[in-house]
Amino acid sequence: MTVRRKLLAVAACVAALLTVVSAADAKGFRRYLSLRQDVEAIHERNQAITAQNEALRREINALRTDPSALERAAREELGYIKPGEIVFHLE
Repeated sequence: MTVRRKLLAVAACVAALLTVVSAADAKGFRRYLSLRQDVEAIHERNQAITAQNEALRREINALRTDPSALERAAREELGYIKPGEIVFHLE
């Protein structure tokens, strides 16, 4: 074997050893995978919260501009009824 091939073989062995140590070490590759999963979960949660915020913005806009939306909210959340209406609670 030439010197170049011997150095290449040693470098390959060192790289393989470092890969095994990184995979086995709790602060190495396994930690990276765990943190990556955490980031993905946080990203999904962020998207869900963004969608919820957008729905709340639409509801706020409707309550400010649409009288029927305001009436619906008052009836549903506060239990308001118009004079002469009869309410039946079915549970």
